[in-house]
Amino acid sequence: MPRRTKMRMQRVRNLIVVSTLSAVLLSISTYAWFVGMRTVNVSSFDVEIATAEGLALSLDGVTWADTVTINESNYDVESYPNNTNSWGGVGLIPMSTVGAIDTSVSRLILFEKASLTATPGGYRLLASRVDNYTDLNKKAEGYVVFDLFIRNSSGTEYYSELDINNEEAIYLTVDSEVTVSESGVQNTGIENSVRVAFAQIGRVHGTTTDQAVITGITCQDDAENGVTGICRTAQIWEPNDTRHVENAIKWYNKSCKTRVAADLTQEDSYSGDCNLITDGLAYPTYAIAQEITSAEVDIYDGEAYNNYTDSETNGYLQPFPYFTDTHKFMSGTSRPEFFTLAPNSITKVRVYVYLEGQDIDNYDFAQIGKRISVKFGFTKERFTANDIDYNGPDVNQGEGPNGADLTPPRVIFTNHPDGAPERIEINQGDTFDPSADMPTAIDSVDGDLEVTVHGTVNTDVPGTYYLIYKAVDSAGNEGVNVRTVVVNPTQQAE
Repeated sequence: MPRRTKMRMQRVRNLIVVSTLSAVLLSISTYAWFVGMRTVNVSSFDVEIATAEGLALSLDGVTWADTVTINESNYDVESYPNNTNSWGGVGLIPMSTVGAIDTSVSRLILFEKASLTATPGGYRLLASRVDNYTDLNKKAEGYVVFDLFIRNSSGTEYYSELDINNEEAIYLTVDSEVTVSESGVQNTGIENSVRVAFAQIGRVHGTTTDQAVITGITCQDDAENGVTGICRTAQIWEPNDTRHVENAIKWYNKSCKTRVAADLTQEDSYSGDCNLITDGLAYPTYAIAQEITSAEVDIYDGEAYNNYTDSETNGYLQPFPYFTDTHKFMSGTSRPEFFTLAPNSITKVRVYVYLEGQDIDNYDFAQIGKRISVKFGFTKERFTANDIDYNGPDVNQGEGPNGADLTPPRVIFTNHPDGAPERIEINQGDTFDPSADMPTAIDSVDGDLEVTVHGTVNTDVPGTYYLIYKAVDSAGNEGVNVRTVVVNPTQQAE
């Protein structure tokens, strides 16, 4: 163990966003959308954003810093004049989107429930577009949205043409998470239907100082002011993609039936149970792609659930390719980028936080959870200290060994016979204990730390499961590592 105790966590240069959202239920509908929370009041949503070398942040396009804070109290006053930020108005309303941007108004296209009616095997869904486009000065209702400006000072060259191949990769940090806060009610599933969308609107040269030009960036190119419009499909993060609470599964099992015909009002259009949902495995969300006015769309439509695919074929629903926690926990060269930023640029990013109505965990009793906490972060470094088995000196984010402790502990797997393996393969039906063969945690200040395990492995259902191991030091820094558990199907005797 002497070698491990000398290990230090190298703090990578990164852009970190940490946010907390507390949502308090105001009212309950007979059916939520979609089968869940109708209205949730936002009582606080604190966003702390910090940068390291080469990155700076601003809420108003003028004041740049390595750390900014935005919350319900200052989201308007700390931003620029006549901004269209919103803290949800009267409350969060479940919505749905496939990340498309209306380039004429530089707004994310969102849909909300117009009507929801029980069917013999689910719920018929009608959906209308959220009106965030006719009056751009009107504060949004039902979701949180704010403008964030990111200045990337890499190099001196600026590429005015829009070419993703000229841009730098940004990664989601592994400690990003959405949970029910301490004052909320656990095990309701409300945290599993949260989404965070990042819509890059446009950018200008990194030396631009005119506030009106920076804050006035839209999807449209503006050669006179040096604006390059972006407005590609928003990157949307789906946290907790493998988590499904027991009661959400029971609601699904009770209300969902396999759909075999178009007329969803008829009993004989449904036959048999829907496909199995298991806690610990990820399933697609069939998000709304266009208005649904009179079509025969059931909220459970999709190959993963009731096996009915016409709603997808006809363009109403789309299995959206979210960036999920599963992607976030990939390591080394397998770790995918979250989005990209042009070098030597200032990019306007419109951030949306909302409840995805089509999420399988959005059911009637999820609203009891009431309060949720959201934190997320970004880094420009693809590799972590665990990826390269780093054992050098503690960099501590430039603070030095005597500065504030900003270095998270390392949660370490060892892939030798006497250690804790990072990947385990078992057979269907085997006994498995997630708390066995625990990894160790080493902190540069506190030494050895306790490790906790989070996640589920259902050995009765084949699939790939992920267990999250965490350790927190006395300064509140959190270290995270992931174990992959593959449950192989039992071979049938011939």
